[in-house]
This record gives sequence, C-alpha cells and structure tokens, in this order.
Amino acid sequence: MDSSSSSSLDDHEFIRQAAPCKHGHVATAHDEDATENHLCNATDTGKSPSAIALRAFILGLVFGVSLALTLLAVQPPLNPLWRASSFLATLSFFHFLEFYITARYNPQTATVSAFLLSQNGYAYNVAHTLAFLECLFRHYVAKIYFPGQVYLLPFDAILPGGQLAKTTWLTLGFAMLAFGQGTRTLAMVHAGTNFNHLVQSRKKEGHVLVTGGIYAWLRHPSYFGFFWWGLGTQVVMGNVGCLFGYAIVLWRFFRHRIESTCNYPFDPARLPILEHLCRLAAPVQ
Repeated sequence: MDSSSSSSLDDHEFIRQAAPCKHGHVATAHDEDATENHLCNATDTGKSPSAIALRAFILGLVFGVSLALTLLAVQPPLNPLWRASSFLATLSFFHFLEFYITARYNPQTATVSAFLLSQNGYAYNVAHTLAFLECLFRHYVAKIYFPGQVYLLPFDAILPGGQLAKTTWLTLGFAMLAFGQGTRTLAMVHAGTNFNHLVQSRKKEGHVLVTGGIYAWLRHPSYFGFFWWGLGTQVVMGNVGCLFGYAIVLWRFFRHRIESTCNYPFDPARLPILEHLCRLAAPVQ
C-alpha cells in the first residue's frame, strides 16, 4: 500500500526471515512450521502470470460493466439502483489498485494475494455482501413493498432536507471515498518496499522505518484510509445498518491489530519505531 529510506508503520513489526527455495524463489515464512517445498509452491502459484492476469481481467470486467450500468441508471428518470452498481465498481477498482500499487512500488510482494480478494477473511466478504443486499433492499424492496415504513428507507431519505440532504450526503460520501482511497494509496507509495499487507514480526534486510511523507502525519495511514473509505461506501449507498456495522467492526479490527503489534517481546531494534510514534501528534489510526 519507491523505495523509501523509511519502514511502514502499518507493518513496522519485524519481517520473518525469508528462506530461498530450490526453484530460486524467495519464500516468506508466514508459518514457521511450514516446509520449504510448501512455501516454494505457494510462492510459485502466487507469482503465476496467468493467475494474476485472470484476476485483473475479471476485476476490469466487473468495473467496466458496473460503471456502464451506473451511468445508465443515473440518466433520467433516475434509477436508485445506480448505488449498487457503483458499489461494485468501487470495490473492483479498490482491489485492482491494491495489486497495481504493490506491483509498481513493491514488486517482490506482487502476488495474487496482493489483490486482497480473499486474504481479508470470510467476514470481509460477508460484510460487502450484506452491504450490497441492504442497498437493494432499501432502494428497491422497501420502497415497493413497504412504502409506509420510513425506517426501512435509505438514511438520506429519512433525514429532513429533501433533495438538498441527498445531494449533501452523496457529496460527503464521495469525498470520504476519495480521501480514504487517496490516503491508503499514498501510504503504500511512500512505504514502497517496506509495505506489506500482512503484519510482520521480524525485520528483513533493507527494511527501514518510514518517517517521511504521509507517515510524518499519521501513524497508520493505510488503516486510516481504509477505515474512511469503507464508511464512504456506505454513505454513498445510503445504508443505515452497514454504516454503523462497518464503523464498529473496522474500528475494533484495526484497534486489535495495532494493539497486538505492540505486544511483541521488547527488542532494542524497535526503539526507533517507538520514538517515532511518540513524536507523532496524530491520533492512532
């Protein structure tokens, strides 16, 4: 998420030692009990050009189709389901950008997992599915089958202010999306080869502390960016339940992840990291 003379604070923990395998690849030992051959095979698969190309093609296809449907839906008369298709376009763009920025600034870790399509766990995919279904329900099912139940409508239709309120909330939502995506992307660019999607526990050669760029202002800019990007998607969609659900789940997830990285056994090599955190005036994000 350009090599920099500094290390990602999102991933400033120590990198596990990389073990070369017989095929000439470097396999990262995420599981210290894993065998060398297993790690080499996993790396070979992750670097497969066909696997990467297939995922990129699918994401591009989803983005193109979703964007076209969105543009058609916003033509008069406005179809509120444009929000659902725009959500799919936003998701596909996000996941493609995760891989592209990794490949551009940290090519050594540009494997299929860099797309983050399944690496965030089951709950991540469930959350996005629920958000999509809530959008369909509030903008279509509720308006047709439960017209008198105001609480089932999108939140920008519940709040007073009419069209002005809708425009204001949509503007806010798109601003949150752009701000969150931009912040996360800058974090990946400024961290360069020091960025990793997985929390690291050991330092690798060349891994240094990133204190410049956006890391001079935020302790965990990629977490911070993703948090506001996630909330922005729900504001644009007009989801009530998932807006609060995303806020709670993302806050707890990142809080736990940040706190867990502080529980590693003390090592003098981590002192520069701790000193930098103390110098930052920005709150932990």
